[in-house]
Amino acid sequence: MTEESRDGETGREPRTAGPGVVLPSAGIPEGHGLGRVRLVQIYRIGALVLGVLLLAAFVQAGLALNGNTRARDVLINKVDPATLEQFRLSTAVTTQDTAIRDYAQDGGAEHVALYRSAVRSEAESAARMRRLLSGVPGHEDVDRLLARTTDDSRTWRVEFADPIAAGPGGGNLDPDESKRARRLLNQARGDMTPLQAAIVKVHGQAADDLRSRARTAQYSMVAALVMVVVAALLLALLFSRTVLTPVSMLTGRVRAVSQGDFGHRLADVPGPAEINELAAIIDAMRARIIDEWRASEDKTRRLNEQTEALNEQTEELRRSNAELEQFAYVASHDLQEPLRKVASFCQMIERRYGDQLDERGRQYIAFAVDGAKRMQALINDLLSFSRVGRMARPEEAVALDEVARQALDNLATLREETGAEVDVAELPEVPGDRTQLVQLFQNLVGNAIKFRRPDAPPRVAIGVDRDGDEWVFHCTDNGIGIEPRYADRIFLIFQRLHPRDEYTGTGIGLALCKKIVEYHGGRIWLGTDGPDDTPGTTFHWTLPARPSADNADNADNGDTDE
Repeated sequence: MTEESRDGETGREPRTAGPGVVLPSAGIPEGHGLGRVRLVQIYRIGALVLGVLLLAAFVQAGLALNGNTRARDVLINKVDPATLEQFRLSTAVTTQDTAIRDYAQDGGAEHVALYRSAVRSEAESAARMRRLLSGVPGHEDVDRLLARTTDDSRTWRVEFADPIAAGPGGGNLDPDESKRARRLLNQARGDMTPLQAAIVKVHGQAADDLRSRARTAQYSMVAALVMVVVAALLLALLFSRTVLTPVSMLTGRVRAVSQGDFGHRLADVPGPAEINELAAIIDAMRARIIDEWRASEDKTRRLNEQTEALNEQTEELRRSNAELEQFAYVASHDLQEPLRKVASFCQMIERRYGDQLDERGRQYIAFAVDGAKRMQALINDLLSFSRVGRMARPEEAVALDEVARQALDNLATLREETGAEVDVAELPEVPGDRTQLVQLFQNLVGNAIKFRRPDAPPRVAIGVDRDGDEWVFHCTDNGIGIEPRYADRIFLIFQRLHPRDEYTGTGIGLALCKKIVEYHGGRIWLGTDGPDDTPGTTFHWTLPARPSADNADNADNGDTDE
């Protein structure tokens, strides 16, 4: 059976484009067996079963661990301290007997104090034992024996020790009285043995409970681990059965078609309903590929026509880009015409109405003329900057004295408003781009003035030293300073260290400085080697030195260039 008779599209006009859906839903064959179940249903049921099993395993393990923790807390934080308190109780009773007998012999007041301290220690130990063993299984026997022990001890104190402690002391004890007291004390001491045995019994029960719960916790963790492993294996088996095997079979059939066997059918792939639908859709795509193949000559012809048209459009776009670039240059020059008019008319006002203006008015006119001229220079510099690296070449020698002077002129208003003083040392000539170097000095000095301290006028000093084949410059100010930990961050674009409501700016100034210095073959960094108590900031940067430059001639060369 041919593809045309199978599809029933013998007289159909071939199409080179069409919708994504190439097979109606009615044409998808009905699945059988596993193919009746959708993949999402299989994974929902499997995930639910595995989730319930894992949840049960982890809940059991958690309960076992919690029980083990509680049993350990009972043994360590209750039974063990109670055992220690029993020994303290026994020691306190013995100390009472020794102290009261010593007092009866020599009458020393320190023996009475020791006796009363031992009585308090006995009471405290008994109270702590009751509190610690409260709620512990088996504590009833301990409480009963502890009550009997404290009662016998109290009887000994009432009938023997307390009367002696209340007397003057220093006399000999009556033998009969001493014998009777010894009998009462032995009775109290004898109560210690069953009390200790009861505590040991409680300790053993707590230890056995801890061992039992520890084993249960171990078994629960092992069971949870086994269930996790089994769940992983079942999930892998399910994934292999429902996805990997059907997809591998479908891949083999698709590979056969891709190698030229266009008559190889792709339908009837065993697997979930999604895989069957995918196979049917791909099989419909195979039929469509054959249709498209029949129209390949027509498509090739149209493609050639489109390619020719694209080449014409590319050439037109190249021409348009050249015209657009020329327009940009013309527009930049045309921007200067209004500035020239502003300067000319201001000068005409000064010549015609100069006698009617005071000194400040003439000064304002001079400022306007100077501003217009500086705006023209700025436009020229921006135009030159746009050509850097593409059309214009850097100058072989740029006098940095003039560069610094121009930068300070650009900052004249800011310096006047803040009362800033800028000290510029004698600077050399370097190869580079004048506009960018002006921007470098202007940004560094502008930042030094902007980030000033409110209690002192800005002071900025620019200097330079020769270091081999390069000049090392520095710009030092007395401003608020920069913490050394921000030494790298400040040179990143749009990085700010202060809120916008404190200091204006876009955070691009130092990033632009870094780009300018690196374009000229140098590097820039924040100085962090100054005294900790010295306010201000110091920036260092390097620029390559002219091979034939002499330090003594730099200033003269700069004046000649000017």
